[in-house]
Amino acid sequence: MRNPFLFSLVAVIFPVMMANMETGNHQEKRASRIHRRVLTIDSHNDTPLHMIRDRFDWSIAHDAKTDRSKVDLIRMKEGGLDGAFFAVFVAQGPRSTEGYTLAKQRALTLFDTLLNAILKYPNLVGLALTPEDAFSLESKGKRIAFIGMENGYPIGKDLSLIRMFYEKGARYITLVHTKNNDICDSSTDTIGYGGLSEFGKQVILEMNKVGIMIDLSHASDKAFYDVLTITRSPVIVSHSCARALCNNPRNLDDDMLRALAKNEGVIQLCFLSDYLKTPIPNPERDSARAAVREKFNNFENLTDEEMTHARKEWYALEERYPAQLATVKDIIDHLDHLVSVAGIDHVGIGTDFDGGGGVNGCYDVGEMGNITLEMVKRGYSVIDIKKIWGKNLMRVLEANQCIASVLCP
Repeated sequence: MRNPFLFSLVAVIFPVMMANMETGNHQEKRASRIHRRVLTIDSHNDTPLHMIRDRFDWSIAHDAKTDRSKVDLIRMKEGGLDGAFFAVFVAQGPRSTEGYTLAKQRALTLFDTLLNAILKYPNLVGLALTPEDAFSLESKGKRIAFIGMENGYPIGKDLSLIRMFYEKGARYITLVHTKNNDICDSSTDTIGYGGLSEFGKQVILEMNKVGIMIDLSHASDKAFYDVLTITRSPVIVSHSCARALCNNPRNLDDDMLRALAKNEGVIQLCFLSDYLKTPIPNPERDSARAAVREKFNNFENLTDEEMTHARKEWYALEERYPAQLATVKDIIDHLDHLVSVAGIDHVGIGTDFDGGGGVNGCYDVGEMGNITLEMVKRGYSVIDIKKIWGKNLMRVLEANQCIASVLCP
């Protein structure tokens, strides 16, 4: 005998379930269309470190779980990422004549390695120096390779190197990394200058003249504000998040976000879990990590062979103590906050893939479409998504280059 109550319940629930499924499918299809249509640019990854250490071939697909690689040309296409800023990263070393010479050589080696990798596959990828280059490459179905420099340490005390690095292709310089340098204080080191050094002030003005974007990720709060009082061009924060949601010194607080918006700059959301969610305490893991850092000089000033050993030991720790990864929803929670404080014109995406970035749902570049899907679910418009994925960052790059043409005709 038919149960009238059960029949009535099914009659109510089934249409709701079907409607939800249709809504979900509609959102996925809409997100996919948007993601493929807009210019998608990631402002920061460390993939060149794979290229130089492991003879990495980025023309073939790799596996993020087995070889730790998050980015290659094949997965960029699969994930709908049009382009990225590939970082020329040099770890902080001795602030001496010898140290500056070695840092400059290291930077030039990375530049050449990346440029050769781009030239090797002209049908797949091209070097971009301007927003126009990016749109041209996108129209041809090629991946877009911008270059950024992470850490101003290779500049040493020679301002002329800023123009040289620009001419090599760099379109931003992250002023500092995890330790203070001659330019400014780091957000994760002790107070040195109390912000920018006198030399650092000259660096800012020279970067404005050359047309290279100033990147304030890793800079101390005081250095951040010092730069904003001096720069004539809008700045970027290439891979950071909201301190209000995760109290990490690498993130920006709300006052800093408002100041960034006033500067007409942009903050690029980082996918590194420690900047998205406060890590769950694990003293045993933290102690083991500290021991490896101490053994390998905090991964600074190492040879390629030493770094290879350091990476193996660090990866072994990751296997022993699996990270509690953040999620795509955590990323968009930060996005919601950044937009609410700084505004939709001042937010973008900077994954830090191959430098620690990667969350559940977007562990490598092949899953980038999930970011757009979550934005669609949160109600972001096509115009909003277009701004977040690249338009805002390209606006800042164009502004820097235009202002440089006036300052240094």
